[in-house]
Amino acid sequence: MIKDKQKLAFIEHLKKTPILQFACERTGISRATYYRMRNQSPEFAKAVDDALAEGILLVNDLSESQLISLIKERKFQAISLWLSHNHKRYAPKLELSGRVTQDPETLSPEQKAVIRAALKMDAKRKKNYDPSKKSNKEG
Repeated sequence: MIKDKQKLAFIEHLKKTPILQFACERTGISRATYYRMRNQSPEFAKAVDDALAEGILLVNDLSESQLISLIKERKFQAISLWLSHNHKRYAPKLELSGRVTQDPETLSPEQKAVIRAALKMDAKRKKNYDPSKKSNKEG
């Protein structure tokens, strides 16, 4: 257990604001001293990592709360951001196109099986797609 008051204060700052420089400034610890303490004490290093993770979760929660507030205010960018990360239909899509040519070497049976499976999956996906439906099943 970490007993040094300065180290404990440093860790508590990271839990609230997960920024090393901010915690250093607030506790009077230089970055060089922080890294030295971290290298000398695996216990301190783990406590710092845990505090950073906790702080990041806190900031994520705060950010999501603010995003939801903006969505309630009908801010298009907030709505778009939320949907692109939380709804399959609005997620960024990657479309590939090209031409497949075969080298003089023949494909191995495993390679042929992978290509057949991919083509079947794509055909099934296209078969289930109906632009008039709000939700399309993916194969």
